[in-house]
Amino acid sequence: MPLTQYHLDCDNQAVKKFYGRIDIEHASAFLYFNKKGIVQEMIHNLKYKGHEEIGTFLGNWYAEDLKELILKTPFDTIIPVPLHKRKFKERGYNQVATFGKSLSESLNIPYDESILYRKKYSKTQSKKNLLGRSENIEDLFDVDFTAEHHQKHFLIVDDVLTTGATIEACSRALLKIPGAKISVVCMAIAN
Repeated sequence: MPLTQYHLDCDNQAVKKFYGRIDIEHASAFLYFNKKGIVQEMIHNLKYKGHEEIGTFLGNWYAEDLKELILKTPFDTIIPVPLHKRKFKERGYNQVATFGKSLSESLNIPYDESILYRKKYSKTQSKKNLLGRSENIEDLFDVDFTAEHHQKHFLIVDDVLTTGATIEACSRALLKIPGAKISVVCMAIAN
């Protein structure tokens, strides 16, 4: 498995994706994603073939690496990148949910998929080029929060970090919450 070890490097390629775009406390990805590689096959099976156990496996494995990190950078809540209700109905599940829930259980951090939501339906990002991925993404997400969410450090989880546009849009929505801080953990990063 092509492990990144990004959790050990505070200036890794995942962090660099957000330089000058959004203030991120921490960003890391577990695996390198290469076209036609084993990680692409795993993510494809998770995302399109219903193999949710892949997310559980990766979450449990990566949680072991992240245990030391959370001593220095504690997270209050794990939030998955949400699917639009229509996409959720089509697929039947959110492909990052089992990953996030496994991290939550292993790291003893609450998991909450109700704070961040997707407002607009959009086609899959995986078939879009760099420009297409960043078009109209700013208005895709919003938040539903209360005073208990103020001053919290949110850990956004996603499957593959490519341009960072989706995570940036999620972060911008979450930063509407007073005092919010954002970190990111992904299953893989496009190589």
